[in-house]
Amino acid sequence: MSKKWNSTEQDQFLTEMISKFGEVVTRRQVEDFAVSKKLPYPRFIIDSAEYKVSRGTYDLKPKAVVPEPAMAVVPMVRQKKMETVVDDMIPLKDSGYVPFGFYRDMKSIISSKIFYPVFVTGLSGNGKTTMVEQVCAELKRECVRVNVSVETDEDDLIGGNTLIDGNIVYREGPVLLAMKRGAILLIDECDRGSNKLMCLQAILEGKPYFNKKTGEVVHPAAGFNIIATANTKGRGTDDGRFIGAQILDEAFLERFAITVEQEFPGTKVEHEIIMNKMTELEVVDTQFADLLVTWADIIHKTFAEGGVDEIVSTRRLIHIVKAFSMFKRNRVKAIELCVNRFDEETKSAFMDLYNKVDKPEENQAVSVPENEADTQKQPRTDDLTPDGTVVLTNQGHTIIGGANTGPVNA
Repeated sequence: MSKKWNSTEQDQFLTEMISKFGEVVTRRQVEDFAVSKKLPYPRFIIDSAEYKVSRGTYDLKPKAVVPEPAMAVVPMVRQKKMETVVDDMIPLKDSGYVPFGFYRDMKSIISSKIFYPVFVTGLSGNGKTTMVEQVCAELKRECVRVNVSVETDEDDLIGGNTLIDGNIVYREGPVLLAMKRGAILLIDECDRGSNKLMCLQAILEGKPYFNKKTGEVVHPAAGFNIIATANTKGRGTDDGRFIGAQILDEAFLERFAITVEQEFPGTKVEHEIIMNKMTELEVVDTQFADLLVTWADIIHKTFAEGGVDEIVSTRRLIHIVKAFSMFKRNRVKAIELCVNRFDEETKSAFMDLYNKVDKPEENQAVSVPENEADTQKQPRTDDLTPDGTVVLTNQGHTIIGGANTGPVNA
């Protein structure tokens, strides 16, 4: 058995061969040179395809060492996160706001800083959202308001990816923002949402939230609370008034500790609200304020009794006052513009009612010239009752209200 070559001997042999014969040699030269050096048979050259270039010919020049391709090292890239910079989310205080209804109790809940979700329901325009915002303004508490629609989803609430300057960036949603800041999360028009609101379940329990999109665990800061407002109790509506209202999941509704039924303010409070707005707009007209409150009160009572299908909300009275200030204190024009949103029959009934409230003397008996009749024309039976109250018919119902009860005491 021939002796094996070690790497050092092989390198030395190749160097000497190249030095004597050049890089390209024949088989005979290789064998004879090994014999002359009394070395083992140079099988590492003769039998190697590395050196053989053709039959009996070998190229001994050093072969370039080609390293094996290294596996590409992919750096770990952490997704960029869009920083939300908000200096102050405390609502502005409305100097003309008049507290009423659940205001004092809402103030107790928010000032306690106890996590206690509240669901506030009531007709449109009766001050649900404003109440929460003004409590936060008084207590100097931050309030993050989210308006919900049927399209609102987890990305809108919790957060999701967005494209900024060509880069995909994670944008944190208002819910996590409120949690981290210990703010009040105001979910406005909550009953317009879909089952996608179920992403709030853990948060409605006051527990830490694991953000599966970032791997972050968000702990609610002290004072964080959730207050939802809606026109229904999450069971939809059969009368068609709030056609966009959805039926919310029972498990979602159950996580709200209490439900508040917000009513319209009483006449005294409503009168004060109107006077405050008139003072702010520098169009104070106490008589007009009295008339508006009386007019709205009759409509409210008739609506409660099922006499009409529409109502003049407190918000709409504020709209009327603003129109009154813009259109040279034209009372009728201000009211007419603001009730145009109703169907023609309801609008006509509301305008007729206001005219009767504003000018009750025109509803009394009037004289007729002798050449036209021998007797006086009597009041229409659908205008006055024997005791002088206004009677107005609308959609087959009868609206009865005291037009001569005098101004409302502020």
